[in-house]
Amino acid sequence: SRYYREVLPGEIVKISRYDVQTLDVVPRPEGDPSAFCIFEYVYFARPDSIFEGQMVYSVRRRCGQQLAIEAPVEADLVSTVPESATPAALGYAQKCGLPYVEVLCKNRYVGRTFIQPNMRLRQLGVAKKFGVLSDNFKGKRVVIIDDSIVRGNTISPIIKLLRESGAKEVHIRVASPPIRFPCYMGINIPTKEELIANRPEFHDLANYIGADSVVYLSVEGLVSSVQESIKARQENENSLKTQKSHVGKIGHCTACLTGEYPVELEW
Repeated sequence: SRYYREVLPGEIVKISRYDVQTLDVVPRPEGDPSAFCIFEYVYFARPDSIFEGQMVYSVRRRCGQQLAIEAPVEADLVSTVPESATPAALGYAQKCGLPYVEVLCKNRYVGRTFIQPNMRLRQLGVAKKFGVLSDNFKGKRVVIIDDSIVRGNTISPIIKLLRESGAKEVHIRVASPPIRFPCYMGINIPTKEELIANRPEFHDLANYIGADSVVYLSVEGLVSSVQESIKARQENENSLKTQKSHVGKIGHCTACLTGEYPVELEW
């Protein structure tokens, strides 16, 4: 298989053995920018997916680089919880000039933790889910890059595991902003009360999860990481054209982070 092109927002496509046909495009209200889900880039999508002409892996690496600019830390190595945040961790390490080192390896014989029926089993699942590569970090200051912290349950036992295995310091850096609001556009986000960013513990999150420090990427940092190459491509396309063409406004939905929804909510 090979990449052909993206389906446009509101487009209905018919794929047959002969060709690919556009049957219809539902028009967007005049002047409204698109509102592509920014969390697709952060977490949901496969890293080899291509959205808006850019590969998700590259965006995640840029988020890590931006995070290094916003939240550097005195440390010996950079790592991650395998493996969704690996591109961001590589970007962070590259920008900081620190080595990227694996500290955990995935136990491939254990099931998914999020489907465990209760919190205690979920946390026990985390300990069984990873093996510790203690030779790689014993006596060292470790920066762990995560792609998101939603409830705060998964990262806590991992930090405990690293400390017990000899890590001198454990600093958490999150390659996305805190999730604070529900999504009404179809993404299943936990209730407001379950989100760690809305709980009292968030005011001293490092202490709550047992880390030496915790810093999230800013909303502006995420948006600029996502839009950087889209803007560059649009400028390049414009410079190649003799006539100034209309370019659609770049837009992304950040509602779960900011509470600013792309459409008016009807109650």
